[in-house]
Amino acid sequence: MELGPHVARLQPAEPAGYRRQRVLLLLRDGRLMRAARGAAVLAALTVVTCDAGDAGGPEASDPADGYFTSADVNTVFIEEMTWTEVQEAIDRGATTVILPTAGTEQNGPHMVTGKHRYIIEEASDRIARELGDALVAPTVTYVPEGNVDPPSGHMRYAGTITLPNEFFMNLVEYAARSFRAHGFTDIAFIGDSGGNQRGMEAVATMLNEEWGGERSRVHFIGDYYANNGFRDWLVEQGEVPDSIGGHAGISDTSILLYVEPRHIRQDMLAPGGGFEGSGVSGNPTRASAEYGEVGMRMRVDAAVRQIRAARGSE
Repeated sequence: MELGPHVARLQPAEPAGYRRQRVLLLLRDGRLMRAARGAAVLAALTVVTCDAGDAGGPEASDPADGYFTSADVNTVFIEEMTWTEVQEAIDRGATTVILPTAGTEQNGPHMVTGKHRYIIEEASDRIARELGDALVAPTVTYVPEGNVDPPSGHMRYAGTITLPNEFFMNLVEYAARSFRAHGFTDIAFIGDSGGNQRGMEAVATMLNEEWGGERSRVHFIGDYYANNGFRDWLVEQGEVPDSIGGHAGISDTSILLYVEPRHIRQDMLAPGGGFEGSGVSGNPTRASAEYGEVGMRMRVDAAVRQIRAARGSE
């Protein structure tokens, strides 16, 4: 599917942790002027021009007669696009938008507090590209993580940020209302952490009831987090439940090792985090990037299947 003159064709996802450099393309007086960082980017550029038959569009026989993206030429992230590029994508059929949510929370002494954001953004990139007609909204990184006074849950650990559930729900609600106002018809809520699942599901139900039979719908994509099969797969590889753990253990440590290994403190890996009250459940020393690659694939596959089923395209 072609998304139109302001958006480059989506290429397969780059390797984890890699982002293509930006290219600036300026069209002035019929001449294409390039200002780029890195000649390799220019060589890889794919430009989409107006179809010659488009009403009101220029003839497309000469690339200099077309329109060119002035942002990242290979992105699905709304915050890396101009408003005209977003509008053109919607007009050409990219009417699904993914809203990723990810807690900022403690993950033991070995893993950074932004773990969920790094994982969900890599996953959302892959999900959108596999769907082929989806964009990704900026990640919501403030979610319910426990009480402030007295601190509970992950809020007992420095660096965690929490929101009361009602504030989180208001945030994702008005993000969804914004997407609907701009023409997105399928709005997919996907969360990488546990504290945000219930609120996203409640907002999706509420908005779908309010909007009734209108074209826009909200989909709570819970299979990404809770029904992806990764834990069962780890058991099949010989890992035991106590070692897999429930937080900062084998599974999420493995996925972050695959996505952003620089955010794992290798010298701090220890069973159970190494001390009582570490915030770790499980044995992260058994984590591996190889496990993480499988886990990422299973999460992406689960989300793509559920989105396609919800849209009626599978």
